[in-house]
Amino acid sequence: MSNKILINSAEINIILHRLACQLIENHPNLENTVIIGLQPRGVYLAQRLITLLKEKFGIETVYYGQLDITFYRDDFRRSEEPLKANQTNIKFIVEDKHVIFIDDVLFSGRSIRAALTAIQSFGRPKSVELMVLIDRRFSRELPIQPDYTGRQVDVINQEKVKIYWKERDEQDAVYITNIS
Repeated sequence: MSNKILINSAEINIILHRLACQLIENHPNLENTVIIGLQPRGVYLAQRLITLLKEKFGIETVYYGQLDITFYRDDFRRSEEPLKANQTNIKFIVEDKHVIFIDDVLFSGRSIRAALTAIQSFGRPKSVELMVLIDRRFSRELPIQPDYTGRQVDVINQEKVKIYWKERDEQDAVYITNIS
C-alpha cells in the first residue's frame, strides 16, 4: 500500500476557515440552523467548524448534534462481522430548522441517504445541506451533491481517501492510499 499526501495540516486549516465563512455567508443568523456531525468521522470536522465559529467569528450559540447512521444504511446487514454502532446525541428537534450535515468524505452518497432517513426521527427540517471535507465526485451511486466542499478529488476505484484528525490520529492530513 502506498500513501500520497493530498492535504497537509496548514491546508486543512485554510479549508476549515473557508468552509466556516461560506456557512456564515449562507446562514448569517445561525439561530434557526443546526449542525449535525455524522458518526464516526464527520464529528471531527463538525467540532472543528464549531470551534472556529465560536472562537474566530464570535458566534455564541451553535446548535450541534451527532448522528449515528449505522442501522439506517442499506448495506448494514451485508457485513460478516457484527456492526459497532456509534452514539446519536441530538438534544433538540429539527422541525423547521436548517440542517447542515457534516461528513469527512462524500463517496457513494449512501451515508447521506441514511442520514436523511435517520434525521426524520427528530422532526421535519426546513432544509438540509451537506458539507464535506473531500468530495470523491466520480464515485457517486446516488444523486447527492455537497453544498460546501473542502476539496474535490478524482481518484480511481483502487484508491482510498484517508483523513487523519489530530484529535484521533495525532495529525491532520488527507492521504490517497492505493489499495491494490
